[in-house]
Amino acid sequence: MSQYKVVETFTSINGEGVLAGQLAVFVRFQGCNLACSYCDTAWANQDSTAYSILTEQQIYQLIKKTGVKNVTLTGGEPLLVPDIMQLLELLAADSNLHVEIETNGSIDLLTFTKISNRPVFTMDYKLPGSLMESKMLVSNFKLLTKNDVVKFVVGSIEDLNCARKTITMHHLITKCHVYISTVFGKIGLDEVVEYMKANCMNGVTLQLQMHKVIWDPDKRGI
Repeated sequence: MSQYKVVETFTSINGEGVLAGQLAVFVRFQGCNLACSYCDTAWANQDSTAYSILTEQQIYQLIKKTGVKNVTLTGGEPLLVPDIMQLLELLAADSNLHVEIETNGSIDLLTFTKISNRPVFTMDYKLPGSLMESKMLVSNFKLLTKNDVVKFVVGSIEDLNCARKTITMHHLITKCHVYISTVFGKIGLDEVVEYMKANCMNGVTLQLQMHKVIWDPDKRGI
């Protein structure tokens, strides 16, 4: 069996995305290849972060014991985790689970799209304010389906301009769900709405990070 560095597991609601407001089991893995300026889980990316070693069977059993069918694998960057394919295939074999992977947009998704009953991807596209836009792998856009999500986290009008250009250039509205989220405290939600109105951004969803509304924004395990 493989071994995975898991920094936390918890049951909560999905704070964002297509299943926002629904219960989900979260499994957070250690480590990331990016360093976004606004990262709110940077603590999970450090080599010094405490973690538990779990096998794929232990993770699966942990999920099943909750009785919750939605599963969110996050990080860090879960697709960088060694042997993650074994875990994904195990979870995919259970048709009662709905598995979502939160991925940062810099990892090639091709291999993972070949899994039978493959997981749903919630893929970021990092905008200029993140300082990580150069790391984005735009070829991933061709691999997305109607079940998947592209998420743009905006902190400025410059970010909004870049998001709009990217959405249009890659015809994302016709391929997948498209969401805009805000860097907490950086740009007003009303500013984003006015921008969307001014630019007639049909098919784009402004999402609130519900978990940061319900709980303290810096609280873990939510």
